[in-house]
Amino acid sequence: MTRILASGRAEFLIALRNRWVTIAVVMMALFSMVLSAAGSAPTGALGADKLSVTVASLTSLAVYLVPLVALLMSFDAVAGEVERGTLPLVLTYPVSRAELLLGKFTAHLAILALAVAVGYGIAVIAAMVMDPRAALGIPALVRLFWTSLLLGATFLGIGYAISAFARRPGAAAGLVIGLWLVLIVLYDLGLLAAIVADDGGVFTTQVFPWLLLGNPADAFRLYNLAASEATAAAAGIAGAANSIPQIHALASIMLWPIAAFGLALMAFRKVTP
Repeated sequence: MTRILASGRAEFLIALRNRWVTIAVVMMALFSMVLSAAGSAPTGALGADKLSVTVASLTSLAVYLVPLVALLMSFDAVAGEVERGTLPLVLTYPVSRAELLLGKFTAHLAILALAVAVGYGIAVIAAMVMDPRAALGIPALVRLFWTSLLLGATFLGIGYAISAFARRPGAAAGLVIGLWLVLIVLYDLGLLAAIVADDGGVFTTQVFPWLLLGNPADAFRLYNLAASEATAAAAGIAGAANSIPQIHALASIMLWPIAAFGLALMAFRKVTP
């Protein structure tokens, strides 16, 4: 544990020096302020408190932003060490590859937690000022916070795996951006096209729910919206959120970080200094 924390502290200081901490916090804070300012209009029509409506909007924001920040922090974790020639030096210390990767993971997850806490904290303050009933939405915000960290942990692991596989920062950067586009943007568009083509057939009723659960971003969104009082604020996925059991989405959210980190560790062990 001491070696993991020492490695994590060193990685956190590097991220602080490279402005990743500042970038992540500013991004989350900026978008949260925008959503908090724009989220007041539908509260009356929905009959929900302002914070619950804001949480529904923040869920959609987190689906796009949290994986992106996680991938941008992690793509250089192994490839950068290889290119700079520092990996052989680091591995001469009495620290295993698993401990080294866990240290990086701890530091990056701490940065992500700080950024998410600041962003969501701004949403709480704005909601409390505008709506005296906003305290009713705090449980939903807490749920969104810890599931956002699990989503970020998943994409940190995926980023490490890509970094170890590519072994060059430029190639790793291109791969993580391509993966983000596929999983976060194109995946749902492909499912939508398939549903339209299927016209209520076997794909829509039997295959589609499992494909949603197989994507960590969709599982995250389904779990948070299914328990929200303001799912109508995200009408595009509200129907799916109500038809898929919450426990299935939660299982996907919990299992993905473990699988992603395991994949990253296997890829890292194959990297030769």
